[in-house]
Amino acid sequence: MFLLAYGCKKFYSPPYIASPGNYLVVDGTINAGPGQTIIRLSRTVNLSSSTTYNPVLHAIINIESENGDSYPVTEAGGGKYVSAFLSLDYTKQYRLRIKTEDAHEYLSDLVAVTNSPPIDSVNFAVKGNGIQLYVSTHDALNNSRFFRWEYEETWVLHSGFYSLYKSDGDTVTERDLANDQIYECWKSDTSTAITLATSNGLSQNVISRAPVTFVGSESPKLDGKRSSVFVQKQPETNAYSILVKQYALSSKAYAYWVNLKKNTQDIGKLFDPTPSEIRGNIHSLTDPNEPVLGYISAGTISTRRFFIKNGDIPTQWTLNSPYEGCHLDSLYLDTLIKGTTARINEENTAFNLNRGTQTDMLQIPVQAIYDPQKGFIIGHSGTSPYCADCTLIGTNHTPSFWVFTHQQ
Repeated sequence: MFLLAYGCKKFYSPPYIASPGNYLVVDGTINAGPGQTIIRLSRTVNLSSSTTYNPVLHAIINIESENGDSYPVTEAGGGKYVSAFLSLDYTKQYRLRIKTEDAHEYLSDLVAVTNSPPIDSVNFAVKGNGIQLYVSTHDALNNSRFFRWEYEETWVLHSGFYSLYKSDGDTVTERDLANDQIYECWKSDTSTAITLATSNGLSQNVISRAPVTFVGSESPKLDGKRSSVFVQKQPETNAYSILVKQYALSSKAYAYWVNLKKNTQDIGKLFDPTPSEIRGNIHSLTDPNEPVLGYISAGTISTRRFFIKNGDIPTQWTLNSPYEGCHLDSLYLDTLIKGTTARINEENTAFNLNRGTQTDMLQIPVQAIYDPQKGFIIGHSGTSPYCADCTLIGTNHTPSFWVFTHQQ
């Protein structure tokens, strides 16, 4: 009976999953304030595909006003297109015109400029197993009652070991810690979730403490609380930063984003909404029946940066360290190979690429090993690049906005 039941099973791939949908996706907002407009173009991929991002290259994009003015948005690589710094007329309506390399042309609807009010505050609360960040705003001018937020996170990270030395390819030398330390780095990421709120139906146009993102207690984003040899990690030292970007939306734009959120984030449970068709305001002029994903709005963007300091992170939280399996090897300048009479320089086989180190066996020198009687260096401890070099996952160049003491 078991074999019969198993033999009756057949793999089924629904047509909409198996079909080679290759629809244009347009992501971005026409920035009407002082600044640049950033548009990202990509195409959809099959759910079964190993590719997650399919950028559209070599497209021609222009911002157009209702009276025919045109502003180019030039290609910056990887499907990203960036305009010059513009200051558009708030009284005009704007749209986006796109022409892809295969000569297909797309046009968004003309939209009015919707200016975002300032962000009143970004704050946080420790909630059980993590930190919840919030944003608050209000619009006294009632330009909009619909809001969307994006954010960029930046956090401190540390390698498993603090390397005092490096190899120039031939020998091990002291590391220039002022310019080439690889223990403390910074990493950044951008939001992917859709975060929305509305004051529609409320007596006042106020958004109070709308949830933006949650950082779990074991997240590497809270790695800044670990001890650093470069900066005395006092409670007032910053560990994490978030830059919140706020967009004011029209009611139609808000409806689009709500529908997109339902289709991408609020599905999977029994009582979640069923997927529905997502219609934006971008249309194909080449083929009116071609679906296009995206909604182009125009407006100013409000931003606010917020820091979480080390003293805000509960001391009892244990981070998930990526370096649990890391260890140090002792490697000597002159050592006897066990079982033979041959003597070798172990550093040449571990650190010095010009002297015989194989790339897949490369180590980073960490600390000096001294002769206990004569006091001179007889070797160095070493570990894998992953365990000692934080630049493999971040940058050791301090971000321009970063401050080492807590500021709001």
